[in-house]
Parts: sequence; C-alpha cells; structure tokens
Amino acid sequence: MKLPQAFIDRMAAQLGNELPAFLHTYEEPYHRGIRLNSHKLTEEKAESLLGADLLGRVPWEPTGHYLSMDSTAGAAILHEAGAWYLQEPSAMIPAAVLDPQPGEHVLDLCAAPGGKSTQLALRMAGQGTIICNEPIRDRARILSRNVERMGLTNAMVVSEWPEKLAERWGEAFDAIQCDAPCSGEGMFRRHPETRAEWIPESPQGCAKRQGDILDSAARMLRPGGRLVYSTCTLNRIENEGVVEAFLARHPDFALRPFALPGLDAPEGMLTIYPHRVKGEGHFVALLTRQGEGPGMAWRVPELAGKDRRLLESLESVLPEGHGANWLRSLSGGEYELRRAPALPDGGLPTILPVSVPSVLRCGVHLGTVKLGRNGKGKPVFTPDHAWAVCCDAPDVPRVALTEEDARRYQHGETVAADGQGWALACYAGIALGWGKISDGMMKNHYPKGLRR
Repeated sequence: MKLPQAFIDRMAAQLGNELPAFLHTYEEPYHRGIRLNSHKLTEEKAESLLGADLLGRVPWEPTGHYLSMDSTAGAAILHEAGAWYLQEPSAMIPAAVLDPQPGEHVLDLCAAPGGKSTQLALRMAGQGTIICNEPIRDRARILSRNVERMGLTNAMVVSEWPEKLAERWGEAFDAIQCDAPCSGEGMFRRHPETRAEWIPESPQGCAKRQGDILDSAARMLRPGGRLVYSTCTLNRIENEGVVEAFLARHPDFALRPFALPGLDAPEGMLTIYPHRVKGEGHFVALLTRQGEGPGMAWRVPELAGKDRRLLESLESVLPEGHGANWLRSLSGGEYELRRAPALPDGGLPTILPVSVPSVLRCGVHLGTVKLGRNGKGKPVFTPDHAWAVCCDAPDVPRVALTEEDARRYQHGETVAADGQGWALACYAGIALGWGKISDGMMKNHYPKGLRR
C-alpha cells in the first residue's frame, strides 16, 4: 500500500533534502525490540535463552535489545511468565526520558497496552506507586494483564477519562507520562494498513484531543514535577504545535532539555525519524512545572477495627514475611487478601478495590481465604496467579520443570512432582504459576484464560 501523497508532500516540506533517505526506509524491514525484565532474569540468562535472537543493545534503554525478525520470543514459555516484553525500540524512549525514580508517584495517563507502564514501573524497583490508566475498558483489560504478567507490585490499573482523574487527584504526581492517541504516522512502516486510515485532516482532529488530555495532566502534576508528552506521529501539528499551544495556556510549565545515548534534545523536544534512528517514528517532549511542593499526600491503605482484627487472624495463612494490608469480603465466607501500594489521600474513599468499576487492579492479589461455617475450622487458602508471577514471589516450595513439562503446565495439564501442598511451577528458575502437589502429581492451577 502506497504512502498517502499528502503525507509525502508534507514530509518533503518538513525534511527537505533528507526526504529520499526517509522514504527509502519504507522499503526496508522495520526494527523489532525486546525489553528484559531485570527483576526476573539476568542479561547472561537472557542471552542463553534467546541466543541469536538478540541483535544488539537499544542504546537508550539499559534492558532493551534489538530482536531478530524471525524470533518467536513472544510465544515462548517465559514470555507469559513476564521475563520480557516485546516493544518497538523507539517506543522505549519516552519512559527513558521521564526516568522515574524509586519512591516517586507516577501516572501513565494513556497506558494500554502497557509497554511504557511496565518500563516505568520496573525502573522504580517496586518502590513508590505507578497509576496505569486506560479509558477504553477492553484495552484496560489488556493493560491489566500485562501489569500482572510482568510482576509489578506497586501498580494500580484504572479505566477512567483523564478529566475525571484530574477532578480527584489534583497535584498528586511527581511524574506523568502522556503517550497521547495520535494519527499514527510513525507506524506507517510497521503497520502499512494504517496508511489507508490516514487523511490530511487527521492531525488537526487529533491535536484537539491531545490538548485536552495534556490540560488534565497539568492539573495532576505537582509543582516541580515532570511531564513527558509523546506521540507515534511525525507532523508538527500534533507534536510541536500541541506543545506550544499547551505552554501558552499554562505559563507555569516550561520545556526541559534532555539527552539519552544517541539522542539529544537541547530544546526539550525531539522527533525520531526512521532514517536517523534504528526505530519507528516518534515524538517526545519533556516539560516541568515551575515551583516546588509535595503535592497531594499519599499513604498505604490501612484497615481498622474488626476488619483489621480479621485480617490479622487470616494472615497466618501467608508465608512468613508476606503480609497483606487489604481485605475484601466475598460471598460464602471467603475473603480476598491483597497488598496495595500507597495511594493519593484525596481519592482513598473511592478508589480502593472494593466495588469501584474503574479500578481493575490494585497492588498484588495474594489469594483468597475461605473460612468454615460460622467462622470455625482451619482457614483454607488459595493463592492467586498474580502472586506467583510478581517480582517478589513468595519463598515457598518450587518445582523445576523441563521445557516439555513447562509447556504441558501452560496447557493446563498435571505434571509429576515430589512434595505436598502448594508449590510454584518454575522453568529456568522463573515462576510460571501455582500447582498443588499430592501423591506425586502437581494439580494444575494455571489460570484457564491463559492456557494455550
């Protein structure tokens, strides 16, 4: 499918004598990328597992590698265990520019499918909180699944429109990632079918929506905080034009220079072109809010009264050193145990995972406890899959599986195992999920929706 002529004409005016080199990239293969989960495997182990599939480092992301075109890493056993995330190399740049630090409070405002969210969260090393938001519910479910798969312990996934979040979380965040919906010109090589959806008027229509999203983001950033605005498009209307209009509306914001290995943005804005960089088209801008201040207070949820006493009585089912801070009553004398991260004080009454439709995931679901009739008898604990694959999985018995048994396990089959009771099924030292051992066999507790 040919590139739209109106797009070519505009790029000619934008690039001048670089246009032939730019157009030539559409005759070449695009670049694949993979980002390793350093909390689950080392570089050495990744090289032994992926071998010749890794084609060199992505310079701006310490855990990023270029990936061979014929690699099947996305269908590998450890992909489902969150050992890595397939991500286009240029798409790794915005999170690297935002550079969240452990202990910060971070918002990914347009987060699905989760590449940037998981990249941000892993840089935070489980410290602080990241809120991952996606307004479209079906896309938010995919986001939530990737947050679980990558083992994030400090994340909350919500599905809400930005303006609604801004009403609740004024000046709550230290850093915000805004990867806004756009006309997608940067994807014309990787996804040629998108060329047919583009019309000359696309950028102008997208720019209005992008400006509205940025206005909501501005309300949620504390003084002194950082905001990254990014798109996967190439025109100045949605990129420099949106940023300049935003700065005119918000004089308390300013562009901030940034640099990454192989990339330099002395003016605080950078367009990534495929003929200049081994990646697809992107745009990134780094802005800061002037002033300094703590913004909205955050705290870890705490239960009180009888709920606290009940939680303390149920925590005996958990391995030593693995406590819960949240309990939710289910039906039939069953309770959900969860370890929730710190949350904004201004939203605590309405955003905790009780019965709020906009919250899809909050922290780590450890499992459920079922009490006997009238609360008597020994509690029966069923651990949750999210706990098995989280980056601080419990120290419990582990069963090392061969590659064949690991595939059988992910198919939902039983496997031979020694021991008794709950154990983690592991492959290459990485937990795949739970099983319960009895009489020399491990009964499979891999979620049915994930089975291959």
